[in-house]
Amino acid sequence: MLYIGVDLGGTNIAAGLVDEEGHILHKCSVPTGVERGAEAVIADMAALCQRIIDETGHKASDIKAIGVGVPGICHPSNGVVEFCTNLFWHQVPLREIMNRTLDIPVYIGNDATVAGLAESVAGVSKGVANSVFLTLGTGVGGGIVVDHKVYSGTHGIGSELGHMVIVADGEPCTCGNHGCWERYTSATAMIRMGREAAAKYPDSAILTACGGNLDKLTAKMVMDAAKAGDPAGVEVFKKYVHYLAVGIVSIINILDPEVIAIGGGVSAAGEFLRDAVRAEVDTMIFCKEVPYARIEIAVLGNDAGIIGAAMLGK
Repeated sequence: MLYIGVDLGGTNIAAGLVDEEGHILHKCSVPTGVERGAEAVIADMAALCQRIIDETGHKASDIKAIGVGVPGICHPSNGVVEFCTNLFWHQVPLREIMNRTLDIPVYIGNDATVAGLAESVAGVSKGVANSVFLTLGTGVGGGIVVDHKVYSGTHGIGSELGHMVIVADGEPCTCGNHGCWERYTSATAMIRMGREAAAKYPDSAILTACGGNLDKLTAKMVMDAAKAGDPAGVEVFKKYVHYLAVGIVSIINILDPEVIAIGGGVSAAGEFLRDAVRAEVDTMIFCKEVPYARIEIAVLGNDAGIIGAAMLGK
């Protein structure tokens, strides 16, 4: 059986033909063109799916389902995108619009959620019934898989892990709350903490890396400074790992998954990050008498969006 997965982003729409095992057989992409409005963007998504069918010599009847990963809040049961900041969408009936031109079942899910599903089908969590995926980028997203199926809660917001409050009355978040996890564990947070540390350490490798212009500082620069043993970099890294571990321990205590996979731009630090997080989590675990979640780095990268979206219809 074949599926089509669509990864809807603010810049590009990527789509691919995917088999039962989560292998991408063919893929293509087009610019999103957000400014044209939802109907035009969704029409392009449908056209991209038809293009994949045509280019691979298949018929619509060969495709069991189309899945779409959306960078926002969506309701899987009715196919409506409730809210999507980057696309300026509000209550958009995505499934209904796509089915005007494609007579194929359409499923939708949050982009981080579908990436988590992808890792459980074809990535680091393959073969595991219960897993959690974290994406550490500009913000923090999450995907929860229970009994091999995505879990998004009653209202479609059950995996918004980045907005779990870990510091009461802490850093203000863009959501309007304070102390959200993403304010301490996103790439944005690492940059903020890097700037603060650079002010304390005027000779730091962090300042050298950005040429003295902290507006150009990136999370990778901070991470590289930590890897090199720079005092400012190490201070930020330890703080970052601590906050990441605080949230992960809460996830373990609530969901008890077998695997927690870390993805997103920050995960490019690989074993350096993974090993530090494992060690910090180990100091906080509530019940040390039984095994707890294996913490790993996600492996599918940019393909996770296509694979996971496709698997929504499996």
